[in-house]
Amino acid sequence: MGMNFSLQTHIFLLILTILLKPGNASIHVYNQESLNEVGNSYLLSGGSEGIFSSSDSRSFVRFDNITFWRPKSAAKSRGLIQVVVFEAADRNNIGGSAYGGQRSICCTSDLSKLQGCKQGEVLRIPSANDINWPIILKLHFSRNSLSTSMKNHEEVRISKTGMYNLFFIACDPKLKGVVMSGKTVWRNSNGYLPGRMAPLMRFYVFMSLVYFLLAVIWFTQYIRFRKDILQLQHCISVVVGLGLFEMILWYLEYANFNSTGMRPVVLTSWVVTVGAVRKTIARLLVLCVSMGYGVVRPTLGGLTSKVLLLGITYFLASELLDITETLEQLQVKRSAVKLDIYRKFSNALAAVVFVSVAWIGYELYFKATDPFNERWQSAWIITAFWDVLAFALLCVICYLWAPSQSSQRYAYSEELGEEFDEEEAQSLTREKPDGDISLVETKDKSAGGTHVFDEDDGEAEEDKRE
Repeated sequence: MGMNFSLQTHIFLLILTILLKPGNASIHVYNQESLNEVGNSYLLSGGSEGIFSSSDSRSFVRFDNITFWRPKSAAKSRGLIQVVVFEAADRNNIGGSAYGGQRSICCTSDLSKLQGCKQGEVLRIPSANDINWPIILKLHFSRNSLSTSMKNHEEVRISKTGMYNLFFIACDPKLKGVVMSGKTVWRNSNGYLPGRMAPLMRFYVFMSLVYFLLAVIWFTQYIRFRKDILQLQHCISVVVGLGLFEMILWYLEYANFNSTGMRPVVLTSWVVTVGAVRKTIARLLVLCVSMGYGVVRPTLGGLTSKVLLLGITYFLASELLDITETLEQLQVKRSAVKLDIYRKFSNALAAVVFVSVAWIGYELYFKATDPFNERWQSAWIITAFWDVLAFALLCVICYLWAPSQSSQRYAYSEELGEEFDEEEAQSLTREKPDGDISLVETKDKSAGGTHVFDEDDGEAEEDKRE
């Protein structure tokens, strides 16, 4: 069951953070993209990816069919385009400020005097860790030529794990209006999957295994007590099955992405569709359980259409209110077993809400304190957490409503509930011929005598049974 709890971006307790999993494509495509004016330069962001280094140089950023076009008014000059690749930690090594003034990306006359940079080019300060970084590739327009291209399949090798950024920059004012096309390929040491997403592939293997284990346990009980199965337990079975199917599909989608660098629309659509169906059923499942379905109601009757509507729009507060009302109803009916189930469920739900709110706070702190994605290697945990929490709550529901031979005894409608509870309270009594059921005689096998029980003693004994 997917779950998410932010009041701004999530409507219900059991929706995952995001329908589509986060992460940028490892192949960035540019189609007639314009370089925009920023300060004293014109630039275009070519992308940002977390890349794991490798000793055999299998990690790289490759440039394929990169071509720039300039306006006719600038055709008589030799314009310069610079391709800048740098690690996020070295972001301050691009550009500078003269006398504490406004920061400039391109070298100015004042900066040239102060730092010895070449006026009209990007100001680059060598990294303290590697003087060869940041990397700057230069590309010139030929005179009277309106286009220029990079060497095809040119690569920048990555030898250090980090968050890398790519920018296309022009410092010449005459190059205003330059556009570009082509693509860049970003590869990690183990494949094309972006660094921020790579740990999730292993995570979905783990989630597939735990969902498989849950499915084995659940469906073993389901088949064993198939004659006593409730409609509620059918719904739980669907959620468990879809959860396993979704985790497997996510793994396959990530594995394909990692090997090819592309995300096929058909496969991604399948994953998203299965996930959406699972989340919808899981959301309605929690709502129905909160309304007493499967415990004090065998069906929802005329409420079915309302439940379907609320399954799309209702908020967490409504769900908690339903649980509270159900608890009061069970308290009045003195149904100890049902009340105990709902107490455990509400306690689990409260714990989930508390943990979720705390995690949302951490997520906001994480994003607010990392504007340049320097902690990208641990960012996958943000996504994975909601899957783990959803699975934990599903396990609680599976445990509380596990198939058993006594499943059907709790599936009574609200109208019959009080009558059933009276029968439950008198289950140790037997009616006398004259209709008086206040007393009953039973024999004590060990003592050979008889004992007389009143009605209250019968209720107490029934509670022990339950």
